[in-house]
Amino acid sequence: MTRVKRGYVARKRRKNILTLTSGFQGTHSKLFRTANQQGMRALASSHRDRGKRKRNLRRLWITRVNAAARDNGISYNKLIEYLYKKKILLNRKILAQIAILDKFCFSTIIKNIITE
Repeated sequence: MTRVKRGYVARKRRKNILTLTSGFQGTHSKLFRTANQQGMRALASSHRDRGKRKRNLRRLWITRVNAAARDNGISYNKLIEYLYKKKILLNRKILAQIAILDKFCFSTIIKNIITE
């Protein structure tokens, strides 16, 4: 019986997984089975945490806008209400950046919203 030479597909698959986990510590980057498990776990965690990062940043922006709004004598809730009533399209990220980088501009926005 002649010798069967296996293809390269399995080796390529294992090599891809080991290169994915090349920065991991210990056997998590050396042995295929543990590397495969840790690679799947890492991909699942990164997928989950991308959504979590978006939620955390939104919470941070709201906190910053709330603090800056209260310095100007208005609550966050009322600020957002006035923005919607005046149909001003400033999202929370931009409001937070304005509140941090240019306090005078932020207070001017609030005064214009309230007085009109």
